[in-house]
Amino acid sequence: MNTMPGGRALDEALTRIRPFDPRKTAVLVVDVQNSEVIPEYETDRPEYWRAIHDRALPNQKRVIDSARAAGAEIIYTVIESLTADGRDRSLDHKLSKIFVPKNSPLGQVIALVAPEPDDIVLPKTSSGVFNSTSLDYVLRNLGIESVVVIGFVTDQCVDMAVRDGADRGYYMVCVGDACASYTEQSHQAGLKAFKGYCRQMSTAEFVAQLR
Repeated sequence: MNTMPGGRALDEALTRIRPFDPRKTAVLVVDVQNSEVIPEYETDRPEYWRAIHDRALPNQKRVIDSARAAGAEIIYTVIESLTADGRDRSLDHKLSKIFVPKNSPLGQVIALVAPEPDDIVLPKTSSGVFNSTSLDYVLRNLGIESVVVIGFVTDQCVDMAVRDGADRGYYMVCVGDACASYTEQSHQAGLKAFKGYCRQMSTAEFVAQLR
């Protein structure tokens, strides 16, 4: 049996199913901001609107409240430019006409799950939070090993966070019912697509694990 570093025996000892140490755990809240709940979406994207309000937001609050009470870090990322005119945006955001100006109310976290004064909020102008913010640097400074991802949208920015975090050596977790996408089909497809990169849990399972 190969017991050298990187060998099969050592690999087999690794598992995604591990207890949460709150001191080494961060909840990453992805793009849960006012731009995702503009009034027009109630009619233009009704499936997304219902998924956010009926399922994702209440579950996000449960995840955040439980993690905060246990002593875990809560880190938010929002789509927001560093400038008023958005000149710092990524090329993709410029091409896609995605623009939330600096200090815009649309870039603020939805009130139900708003950050506390000492929480970390990282603005980004890309799909991947690890690509366009100092998140990796911050997580390593905090001594984080497990990153629990919740937010919007499942098959885009949540997907990127999970995959990129896994590539950087974090134990990635996605709480699926605390995420949402434009359609339930897209939401489920996203969860299925990145399931190999993370541990997937429900809100109830995550809260129970913390207890």
